[in-house]
Amino acid sequence: MAAESTPEPGIPGGTGTPGEPGTNSLRPRAKGRRRKTRSTRRKALLITAWTAAGIVVLGGTGVGYLYFKLNGNIKSVDINQALGTDRPLDVDNGSEDILVLGSDTRSGDNKKLGGGTDDGSARSDTAMIVHVYEGHKKASVVSIPRDTLVDRPACTDTKGASHTAASGVMFNSAYSTGGAACAVKTVESMTDIRMDHYVEVDFTGFQKLIDDLGGVPITTTKNIKDADSHLNLKAGTHTLNGKQALGLVRTRHGVGDGSDLGRIQLQQAFIKALVNQVKDIGVLTSPKKLWDLADTATQAVTTDSDLGSVKDLASFANGLKSIGSSKMNMVTMPVTYDPADPNRVIVEKAKAQLVWDALKNDRAIPRAATKGTATGDAKGVVSAS
Repeated sequence: MAAESTPEPGIPGGTGTPGEPGTNSLRPRAKGRRRKTRSTRRKALLITAWTAAGIVVLGGTGVGYLYFKLNGNIKSVDINQALGTDRPLDVDNGSEDILVLGSDTRSGDNKKLGGGTDDGSARSDTAMIVHVYEGHKKASVVSIPRDTLVDRPACTDTKGASHTAASGVMFNSAYSTGGAACAVKTVESMTDIRMDHYVEVDFTGFQKLIDDLGGVPITTTKNIKDADSHLNLKAGTHTLNGKQALGLVRTRHGVGDGSDLGRIQLQQAFIKALVNQVKDIGVLTSPKKLWDLADTATQAVTTDSDLGSVKDLASFANGLKSIGSSKMNMVTMPVTYDPADPNRVIVEKAKAQLVWDALKNDRAIPRAATKGTATGDAKGVVSAS
């Protein structure tokens, strides 16, 4: 069964602590060319795309103080400086690649949301490579399972600290070890694709974004109940508030086989529902809604330094706003269960290479790349209403 979220034919295409079970225990670099610089540099990310035009207006219509407040909200990290020149070169084909992470540190406001002990660390249990095709009309999204065993390269974090390489460790250990820079370094080592941008979404901010949107309509085909994620949904149609939406994208045990792969399937379905909702609400018709969304979105994200201002972030997001859910091909990185530990997965290297080659060449991801790979058991449980 392919690890896909029902891609359209022909379209190019949580939480937990490190070491917790990720799957059901019963289940058995050629460098590219430098990409041309675009005049406007491009899950808060998706919402920001639809508030971008309004943010720019705020900065130029006599209420500039609002613009500067938003500017002060944005946190950024200089990944380029941390990683230096030992990186894949950008391919000059007009596409862009963005690493999007969901950060779930248990400290501060996040502690109130549950999901683990506050041990002072941060985790990235949601990781997606978003490939925006030339013309910015279509995108492929490749989810990376947090439980994937990888060889983590040596890296230097954004504070200048060095971290040694490690073999056979969980993918999400890259972020908990060295933050954004080490996560990007690991992804680039796995894919030989340079990440043009980095966007990290804090899960407290994610919850508030959903509430500011007025909720997201979904339909479930099964009951979903998970005390750990504070989620209890009967089969049927719901408009999820922020707490419920956060519970849905975090749940591992509420539906399916309890694996991270199943959680990814739920996340992919929810993202499509979220995109539809953002396109439908017409944020530009309500100045207050626009301001609330812009304020929350800019507080919720951490970006690379190239997107570290409202102007740059708005220009970037504005280039994404025409990509609807029907133009998003969502897949999971090809993996198989680790025969030595069914709670972990390992990369199907030959099939994964088909994915990376497609993205590097700005082509559709072939169906063969995900055919027969390991998948969760939650496909079709959630859909947009």
